[in-house]
Amino acid sequence: MSSTRTARGTARGKNGTWRNWGGNVSARPAREATPASVEELAEAVRGAAAEGLRVKAVGTGHSFTSIAATDGVLIRPHLLTGIRRIDREAMTVTVEAGTPLKRLNLALAREGLSLTNMGDIMEQTVSGATSTGTHGTGRDSASVAAQIRGLEMVTADGSVLTCSERENPEVFAAARIGLGALGVVTAITFAVEPVFLLTAREEPMPFERVLAEFDELWAENEHFEFYWFPHTGNTNTKRNNRSAGPEQPVGRLKGWFEDEFLSNGVFQAANWVGRAAPATVPAIARISSRALSARTYTDTPYKVFTSPRRVRFVEMEYAIPREAVAETLRELKTMVDRSRLRVSFPVEVRTAPADDITLSTASGRDSAYIAVHMFRGTPYQAYFTAAERIFTAHEGRPHWGKLHTRDAEYFSRVYPRFGEFTALRDRLDPDRLFRNDYLRRVLGP
Repeated sequence: MSSTRTARGTARGKNGTWRNWGGNVSARPAREATPASVEELAEAVRGAAAEGLRVKAVGTGHSFTSIAATDGVLIRPHLLTGIRRIDREAMTVTVEAGTPLKRLNLALAREGLSLTNMGDIMEQTVSGATSTGTHGTGRDSASVAAQIRGLEMVTADGSVLTCSERENPEVFAAARIGLGALGVVTAITFAVEPVFLLTAREEPMPFERVLAEFDELWAENEHFEFYWFPHTGNTNTKRNNRSAGPEQPVGRLKGWFEDEFLSNGVFQAANWVGRAAPATVPAIARISSRALSARTYTDTPYKVFTSPRRVRFVEMEYAIPREAVAETLRELKTMVDRSRLRVSFPVEVRTAPADDITLSTASGRDSAYIAVHMFRGTPYQAYFTAAERIFTAHEGRPHWGKLHTRDAEYFSRVYPRFGEFTALRDRLDPDRLFRNDYLRRVLGP
C-alpha cells in the first residue's frame, strides 16, 4: 500500500473541491497526495500512472488559469519545504519546491543573502511561481525563473531528473518555466547575492507624462513600474534602486495606514461600493488615484519589492515588446474611455529584459507587462476581451497563470522556440500523464 500521505481538512474543500485564490477555478481531484520526500512523490506519480490517472501539482493556487486543475491526483507539496543547501562559493541556494517565497526570503535575509529580483507578492511556492513565469520589474534583472541555476523534478516514469546549464541543458532551457507539463518539480537552485538595500521612491505622475518619459524612466532606474487608474489621467509610479544606506524603512504607523488601511481596507470597501453601484466607479477611481502621497524609504529587498495584497481579484496580463508600451496603453485608455466599462482596479505596468527560457514571456525580447484586473465577483469578460484584442495586435504573450484565451496555434507564432518545448514534452511525457484541459489548449494535443 502506498505510503504517500493523503491531504485532509482544509487542503480539500468540504465536498472535496479544490479552488484557486481568485475563486474563479475549481476542480474535484480523485485524490490528493502530500508527499514528504522526493521518493514519496515519485511513488505517487508511478501509482497514478498505473491507475490511469492524470497528475498535477498545485502550490497556493495564485494562478487564475486552470493550469493546476485536475480530476486525477493533485500533488500538494507543502511538506516539501525548506532550504536543502547554501553554497556560498557558488552563491546559490537549493530549496524544496513547496517552500513559500515568503519563507525563502526571510531565511535568506537571516543568512545575509537575497534574490536579485522578485515579484510583487511572496505568497506563492517557489515551484508554482517559477513554473508559471512569475516576475517583478527590472531594467537588467529578469523573472524569478531567470535566477534558477538548477532544477530537480520527477518525470512521468517516476524517475528523478536533474538539469542545469551543463547537465541536461535542453531540459533546463524549458523546465525553468515548465507549466507543469514536463514533470513535478521537487527542488530548485537559485542564484543569490549578498543582501543589499533598495531605496523606493513612490510618487503620483500624470498618465501622459509617464508615457512621454517612459524610456527615460526605464533607463534611469533599476526597477521602474507604475499603476494607471482607469477613468482618470493619473498614475502612481515606483522607482527602486540600490542604495548604500542607511536603512530607513517606512514607519510602522505610516506603513499600516498606507499599506493596510488605505491600500487594502479602504480599497476593498471602495470596490464593494463599485461592484454594487458601477456608476460610482469613475468617482472612486479619481479619489483612489490621489489617496497615496509621495514617499521614499530604504529597506531590504523583499520588503521593497513585495506588498500585501488582501483584496481579491481576477487578472489578465500580457507581455508586449517594450517599445510598444506607450502605444498599447494609449489604445487601452481610449478603449476604456469610449466604452461603458467601469474598471475599479488600476492597470499595472512593469518591464523585463530578454531571457533565454523557451516559454518565458520575455524569451528573446525586451518586454513590458500590462496587467488588467477586476474585483472578485465583478463581471470581467467584456473588459478582458477588449484588452486582449489590443494586446494580441502587438504580438502579446499572456502570463501562463493569468486569464487569456490563446491556444497552441497562436503560441507557435509568438514563441519562436515553441516547437522545442513541445518536442521535449513528447520525449519526457509521451503519454501525457501531466496533461489537463489547459495544457491541451495551450500546448496542443
